[in-house]
Amino acid sequence: MSDVMTANRRSFLAEDGKETIVRTDDLVRDFDLGHRPEGGRLVLRAVDKVSLTIRRGETLGLVGESGSGKSTIGRMLVGLLPYTSGNIELFGQKIEPRAKAAAWKPLRRRVQFVFQDPHAALNPRMRVGTAIAEPLDVAGNLTRKERSARVDELMELVGLPTSFARRFPHEFSGGQRQRIVIARALALNPEILVCDEAVASLDVSMQAQIVNLLKDLQDQLGLSYLFIAHDLAVVRAVSHRVPCFMQDRLLKLVREPPFIATRCIPIAARSSIPCRVHAAARRVPLLQERCPACSTSLKAVLSVLAARKPWIYVGTFRHLCA
Repeated sequence: MSDVMTANRRSFLAEDGKETIVRTDDLVRDFDLGHRPEGGRLVLRAVDKVSLTIRRGETLGLVGESGSGKSTIGRMLVGLLPYTSGNIELFGQKIEPRAKAAAWKPLRRRVQFVFQDPHAALNPRMRVGTAIAEPLDVAGNLTRKERSARVDELMELVGLPTSFARRFPHEFSGGQRQRIVIARALALNPEILVCDEAVASLDVSMQAQIVNLLKDLQDQLGLSYLFIAHDLAVVRAVSHRVPCFMQDRLLKLVREPPFIATRCIPIAARSSIPCRVHAAARRVPLLQERCPACSTSLKAVLSVLAARKPWIYVGTFRHLCA
């Protein structure tokens, strides 16, 4: 395990000469959970010293157990969350940990985010044409006629009739709504899309359609993707490289996605599959005791009474603080 765990400190650089457009070095994100009863503050480390790169025109897939920090990384890369320490470089420009909106403004066009739930991402009282045009309104460099033409172009690009622009979000299926969200993300001609579980809420047939759409858009527009997912089949279909995460750390980089199931998952499985232990053989941390798997000062909030539960299911390396 030790040789694998050291991978989280490694920076995976481009090996084929392609331009590296995103780089993170020892990226850390802590969340302040408030005061402890005995004094001090509780801090949860969601991302712990993660280094990775994204090259132009490639898809980097992020997989890992729930709560491993995948979505947090994506949100930090688009400025939705500040990072605590480390380094983020986008297109050669370093982003400070607490960068103001003015520092992000020139990068907003180039990095966009696709959310997991398209229904929640769209205003139910706004026609989809207006929603797609919203980034264009913020940019403010198009006339009304040019904006309308751009909306029609984006609708056709994602496979929707232009007449649908007058409809409201509730009139569409889940797959169509996700196409609308993708169209809005493409409004300003970005170079990177961060797709956070972009197909997780869809059925299998719709997942295949959206995945094919993303691949077609990548071929047509030269996009780069940070594709966050937990479905290995989807990740294998779209990704060029796949970093595997567990408990806020980068465990392994799979450079051959077809073998992700054999090279990545056995590592994570040791922590995600619970093992049966007897209460007398292993003492479970009680309330206000430090979580043994956590790298911060967060206390364990899981309290187990051995007298009531003589058989306890405890993951080998799982956090007991959530």
